[in-house]
Amino acid sequence: MVAGIAGLATSYFVAAVLGVRSSPVVAVAELIIKLTPGAFAERAIQTLGHKDKPFLVSVVLLVLMVVFAVVGRLSRGSWSRALLVLAALAVVGGYAVSRQRNAGPSDYLPVLVGFITWVVCLSILADNVRAAERREEAAEKVAGEAAREPAAAASGRRGFVLGAGVMVVAAAGVGVVGRVVGAGRRQVEAARSLLRLPGVTAPVRPGGVTLDVKGLSSWETDATSFYQVHTAIVPPAIEPDSWKLRIHGMVDQEVTLTYEQLMARRLTEAWVTLNCVSNPVGGPLIGNAWWSGVRLADILAEAGVQDGADAVLQTSDDGWTCGTPLAALTDGRDAMLVVAMNGEPLPIEHGFPVRTLVPGLYGYVSACKWVVDMEVTRFDKISAYWTQRGWAELGPVKMSSRIDVPRRDDEIDAGETRVGGMAWSQHTGISAVQVSLDGGAWQDAELGNADTIDSWAQWATTITVEKGDHTLRVRATDDNGKVQTGVVADVLPDGASGWHEVHFTAV
Repeated sequence: MVAGIAGLATSYFVAAVLGVRSSPVVAVAELIIKLTPGAFAERAIQTLGHKDKPFLVSVVLLVLMVVFAVVGRLSRGSWSRALLVLAALAVVGGYAVSRQRNAGPSDYLPVLVGFITWVVCLSILADNVRAAERREEAAEKVAGEAAREPAAAASGRRGFVLGAGVMVVAAAGVGVVGRVVGAGRRQVEAARSLLRLPGVTAPVRPGGVTLDVKGLSSWETDATSFYQVHTAIVPPAIEPDSWKLRIHGMVDQEVTLTYEQLMARRLTEAWVTLNCVSNPVGGPLIGNAWWSGVRLADILAEAGVQDGADAVLQTSDDGWTCGTPLAALTDGRDAMLVVAMNGEPLPIEHGFPVRTLVPGLYGYVSACKWVVDMEVTRFDKISAYWTQRGWAELGPVKMSSRIDVPRRDDEIDAGETRVGGMAWSQHTGISAVQVSLDGGAWQDAELGNADTIDSWAQWATTITVEKGDHTLRVRATDDNGKVQTGVVADVLPDGASGWHEVHFTAV
């Protein structure tokens, strides 16, 4: 196990020094994500939330520790078997690296260095054990079993413990140095902090969108609270000067944009609510922000989209893909290449330096973080990450609403009480919200609405409750007069539906 930890430390160090995004452990974890069936991935998101990736990496490390212990046992009796297992681990690591987007020769070097470290350290530690055993056997032959020298065994143990201790300290030091030397993310954070984005303005909330109800979700979601769902264990760290976007496929002329060229274009800014398809009824995987970027419709028009195209396959720097309906990028909505969020350059976790955003579509078919490639194509010719795992092809956001106040199982005072929550129907808009107490008649709520149809809306009303247990339900109506369905559907394959309800007690 000590030898194994030393190998992991040196591989991490080399990856950090070379600026490789995915160390072997991270590459293996991301390979597991790529191979995970859709239903299982959905359950992990629902159960673990933002902790899903740390949990996965912890499991990978735990499995490695068990394998390292087995290798140590094997090395006592069969050095060749121990080497075979270590070689198999290296092959798995190398294969995982090969599945990374644009993997080059330098990406494999951390795997090789880690493997060599395993072999060398295991050999040193195993030799200490064997030397101690040989001394004990020699002492037995000279003095007999009864007069066996305990000093020989103690000396062997001291040698092993000393060697193991030195390796642990060295491995820790290498890991720390790797974190200090590997300045890739820090350099990108520094570049991000120095960016000045002409044309990007600070967010100003439209009048009337905020209602006065204690405990109601903020209409504007700050970047630190905004939900994150992506497949990258380590988010790509891309400096603006090195970012490029290639637009190709069924176009008259291929277009390649640098960050400087993108920022030279006219910016569009809008309040847009982004919703994950994995969000259950009443769930938290949704947020509203002030996004600044360049409209994709104008860029695609310059490229000249050819007849017959109906999709754009977007690819992230980490290899993640999504298939976006071409119509949603060209029909006049604020589909854009985003450079700023709430008046600041995008955070790395949210796609810095550039991501895509398409109002009215779930993120799995539209919101590509760290976007570097867009192929104009047809749906019948592509297969994207989540659609391969059972999600629907088009992904329009379903109208929904939720109750924020009261919370589930709250105890409140009997009598009149204020209740409230959020409602959304992106790229259509919300015209009304109603609540029902204990299955009674639907009651109209006050609606705080924005000028944009692409943002969610707060709602609130006053209800009267008697002492006892109660159930509150909510439903919305969109600007087309369509009433939110009460039919319950799971998030698979195209988003959850149903009325959100909260059970609470009045005392």
